[in-house]
Amino acid sequence: DVSPVVAGLIGATVLVVSVSVTVFVWTCCHQQAEKKHKTPPYKFIHMLKGISIYPETLSNKKKINRIRRDKNGTPKEPGRGNLLVDAAESGLIGSDKTPDGPNAAPHVDQLPIKVDYGDELSPDQSLTPGGSKTSSPSSPGDDVMLGELTFSVDYNFPKKALVVTIQEAHGLPVMDEHTQSSDPYIKMTILPDKRHRVKTRVLRKTLEPVFDETFTFYGIPYSQLQDLVLHFLVLSFDRFSRDDVIGEVMVPLAGVDPSTGKVQLTREILKRNIQKCISRGELQVSLSYQPVAQRMTVVVLKARHLPKMDITGLSDPYVKVNVYYGRKRIAKKKTHVKKCTLNPVFNESFIYDIPVDLLPDISIEFLVIDFDRTTKNEVVGRLILGAHSITAGGVEHWREVCDNPRKPVAKWHSLSEY
Repeated sequence: DVSPVVAGLIGATVLVVSVSVTVFVWTCCHQQAEKKHKTPPYKFIHMLKGISIYPETLSNKKKINRIRRDKNGTPKEPGRGNLLVDAAESGLIGSDKTPDGPNAAPHVDQLPIKVDYGDELSPDQSLTPGGSKTSSPSSPGDDVMLGELTFSVDYNFPKKALVVTIQEAHGLPVMDEHTQSSDPYIKMTILPDKRHRVKTRVLRKTLEPVFDETFTFYGIPYSQLQDLVLHFLVLSFDRFSRDDVIGEVMVPLAGVDPSTGKVQLTREILKRNIQKCISRGELQVSLSYQPVAQRMTVVVLKARHLPKMDITGLSDPYVKVNVYYGRKRIAKKKTHVKKCTLNPVFNESFIYDIPVDLLPDISIEFLVIDFDRTTKNEVVGRLILGAHSITAGGVEHWREVCDNPRKPVAKWHSLSEY
């Protein structure tokens, strides 16, 4: 015979163990089911010199084992030939996550603005409409040759897949004065839907990069090829600030017929034309300056007609406000996230202490960003007011704020592509 107390303890123990085992088994099964149903962010296959490196390499940060060959095509010694290329170092992971190193440019100590300091641009660079710095002495201008890009286009009829191979570039300009070279890589987008955004790895210190990377895009009917445009953006990687935009190449597929086989193309790299950037919606902001208090009040009011960023046809937007003094970012703040909307209302204000004599060198950048819990947040559009404003509306808005102290000036502005 067992006493009731002992029987109760045994029963409680058995119950606790049973519940724990059940919860553990259910958790394991749930995690396995999530892994099976998880899909990669892009529906394409990325081939690097015949080796599939996507999506496993990008998600698990595996390393690629390649053999370095000399100019004659023969492999070098086994001990020296194996080259481990990390996905992050190869440029497969966004360069904006790279932390500032010990050689980052110093902050502006003499600037009497009471805000938190953020990332900086190097002293010989400044903001440009394309979201990068290209005003250094070596940056491309209207009369500078930007080189040529060689690529091929093919179509796989059984799989209904568009195959684009980015082969090489020639004659790129020098973007780094210290090394007299560049660290080029290429971002490619299929317009007008912009559903597929891919990029190559970064090749270090070269003006004649050989990428030899193949991107296969599935689910594109051959009948729709005539309506698509391939957009190649050539950039130079910078570890401590924004990457340099070298130029772009636009290739309408209406003039390309890959039905008979691979089509080899070579196009001249042109300076990026910001005016061709499609509007990414509109943002309404209000600015007012108090000359006595020497204080700038920035109010992010609302946005409208934002593009659809989620599979639900909506977005989760928020606005990041960056303040620049000359070429250096000196403050960054952001609004709250507005869930499931293409026309968010923010009504959030930010105050900055700015002396009157520094106003001509101040720029305020507004980045509308789509929040995502599972993947990287994506920039929807961009607006700059102040010294580096590139639109007539932005210049006029800033002039009205400076000419009408103590008066809030609110205006709508079209967002440009980041």
